[in-house]
Amino acid sequence: MSRIIVITSGKGGVGKTTTTANLGLAIACLGHKVALVDADFGLRNLDLLLGLEQRVVYTAIDVLEGQCSIEKALVKDKRQPNLVLLPAAQNRTKEAISPDQMRQLILQIESHFDYILIDSPAGIEMGFRNAVVPAKEAIVVTTPEMAAVRDADRIVGLLESEEIEKIHLIVNRVKPEMIKLNQMISVEDIIDLLVIPLIGIVPDDERIIVSTNRGEPLVLEEPPSIPAMAFNNIARRLEGQTVPYLDLMAAHDNLMTRIRRRFFGN
Repeated sequence: MSRIIVITSGKGGVGKTTTTANLGLAIACLGHKVALVDADFGLRNLDLLLGLEQRVVYTAIDVLEGQCSIEKALVKDKRQPNLVLLPAAQNRTKEAISPDQMRQLILQIESHFDYILIDSPAGIEMGFRNAVVPAKEAIVVTTPEMAAVRDADRIVGLLESEEIEKIHLIVNRVKPEMIKLNQMISVEDIIDLLVIPLIGIVPDDERIIVSTNRGEPLVLEEPPSIPAMAFNNIARRLEGQTVPYLDLMAAHDNLMTRIRRRFFGN
């Protein structure tokens, strides 16, 4: 049986789609067959982040309307043979699909993949409901902002009401220098507020924006950047491996030391 995991947050703009793309590729690179499902009907961005927008011919809606088989709708990744994408339709709204239909879509591919990651839209309405219904596990993504943490707390409650017992937390866009100056909520404080186990910390990094614009997920970088290492470590933790967390504060201090030496000497 595949592991069906919904990536969600409540608040928009916290990095759910970036997380889904990078985590999916990282898991696929570990040798698992992975399907990414874009549940954001009406917007659809997961194909862009993967650089697969030109390969989308059919969508999940076409499958439901009988215009094609689900095999035809699945888009194969051009770099990683273990990864496929089931795209959402851009010309429909979130109400174009029901929770039962989403469940049927997942049932059609469940036996063919080790992992199915569902990219949930922002909010707590129909789109969220569609994304959550077939899931057996959840990853809540938040940033160190009170609005994002508050929305994540609401999402955790909704996930628990759906009887999803395995819920993990990713804290995204962490800025160690701001935490050090008490200008940003610490990861420890977020864990205390949400009371769900941490599975990953991803630092804020301009390379994430560059990779998103290019459609080239960070985890494919050589040599890997710190954010790429963070996503790869999350994939390994999902596999049950004990992986120490990166010391982002030390990495930031080392970077600042190198900059000072380059421009100011000593």
